[in-house]
Amino acid sequence: MKRRKKIYLYMTLVLMLIYMGLLALLYFSECRSQDATIRTFGDALWYSLVTLTTVGYGDLTPVTPLGHAVGSVFLLMSAGILVTLLGAVISFVTSEGLPLLMLGFQRRKNWYYFADYGPESNTLAANIYKEDGDAVIIFGEKKEDQMEFPDYPCLFISTSPARIVARKKGTGARCKVFLMKENDIGVNSRAIGLHALPVDVYARTTNGQDHLSGNINFFHSYDCCARQYWRKRPLCSHENSIVIIGFGNYGRCILERAILTNVISVTQHVAYHVFGDAREFLAMHRRLHETFSLGEVSETGDSLIFYDGFWEEHHEVLEHADRIIICTDDEPEGWNIFWRLNRYYKLPGHIDLHSNREAPGVSYFGTNEEIYTPSQIMRTALNKAAVTLNDIFRKSVSYPTLSWDELDDFHRESKIAAADHLLMKIRILLGDETITEFTAATVEKAYQKYCVTKTDASMQDMYRRLDHMRWLRFYTFYNWSYGPFRHDGDREHPMLCPYPKLTPEQKQERDAAWEILGSISSEL
Repeated sequence: MKRRKKIYLYMTLVLMLIYMGLLALLYFSECRSQDATIRTFGDALWYSLVTLTTVGYGDLTPVTPLGHAVGSVFLLMSAGILVTLLGAVISFVTSEGLPLLMLGFQRRKNWYYFADYGPESNTLAANIYKEDGDAVIIFGEKKEDQMEFPDYPCLFISTSPARIVARKKGTGARCKVFLMKENDIGVNSRAIGLHALPVDVYARTTNGQDHLSGNINFFHSYDCCARQYWRKRPLCSHENSIVIIGFGNYGRCILERAILTNVISVTQHVAYHVFGDAREFLAMHRRLHETFSLGEVSETGDSLIFYDGFWEEHHEVLEHADRIIICTDDEPEGWNIFWRLNRYYKLPGHIDLHSNREAPGVSYFGTNEEIYTPSQIMRTALNKAAVTLNDIFRKSVSYPTLSWDELDDFHRESKIAAADHLLMKIRILLGDETITEFTAATVEKAYQKYCVTKTDASMQDMYRRLDHMRWLRFYTFYNWSYGPFRHDGDREHPMLCPYPKLTPEQKQERDAAWEILGSISSEL
């Protein structure tokens, strides 16, 4: 690039020297003639400009033979210069020149750079523009002819984030960079060197990691979808049989969040019937048998039953399900399953379908408009309660603790799981399964109910058992086991045992998960 710039500079200098030489030659050839109209260097310059631009006023004309020769050169050059100028203007308008120039006038606004243009990028960009009146949307690729132009103002500039950042010149807020393809951070050439730029990076991942280091942040679209699903459609007390069809990225996350969140009664016995290949999942989470009945329905606890065959072969399971969740990664396949279920099966429960298309009469979830929002991708909505929990915990102890940004992934997930279960706690305390969001009023009401009911020893014991169930699920999901002392490296904890085996002091520790409601209500 630098070599090309030097060549252009040398060519410009040579052309300027030739042009100045022709002007000097025209001036000296004309100034001595008595009939000449070109008598000064300024006259020569004016004549050359009028001739080169093909205006031709006729007020100045060469009269000497040498002057005619120089004038002929200017005449021949005029057509080439016009074509060159026209080409330069067209090139400037159709290339990055004009968009980059426009960016220069908007440095104080908030810049959002997307490495590529796609359905996810388009949805997130549209939602950003709705929420941020000072947003400047930049797509780092050229607009294709067949591409429909977005409904919001944006720029298509085929350039790197580094060049965009250089254009901002440190003015205004830091530029935000989005890598919207799965695991794009490791394969996209435009991700190289992002850690060294003054930008905030948000990269889509499938490994569940939430943060890398410095300015690199990850978001897990499948996990966002699963958490939103169970928050809007929490498990109800009458549901004992849940069928999950599809165990790809969406199905796995739906089940994982059910395992970590769906604890509503110490006597519950919910069976999750999962259709899909779960060998890798079971190999990864090798201690699930300690908190779940695997392969067989239990009447005393929750069960996980996995099926390798076709879901069509299990009529009895489908027709006795309280809820069927269709969450195949291939959306057309999901719709096909939905229509076949409705056509050929008698279903007492309801069907939830993962779909990016809205349709009347269909209970769907996980549309792009729900998932790809600034609050979800930049982790300010789903994790708000978890961050609040961590802040409250830090204020309640006298010893140094880590802020949210300093926590590792495991401890972040621990806070997230506890925060996601708060909605369940509120529904349990208030006895209202229609609640799907918690506000300051509902949290305060639930906390007051807890304070009244915990004076009953049996109720207090039930509350402790319930949170111990949730806590056990989380730690066994991450392959922790019992040990006489806590050891994070060996993943051992002295409380990883049945509730009756806990000491009175250990049982009392479970109260904190309910007492936190009082602090959260004041924070809200």
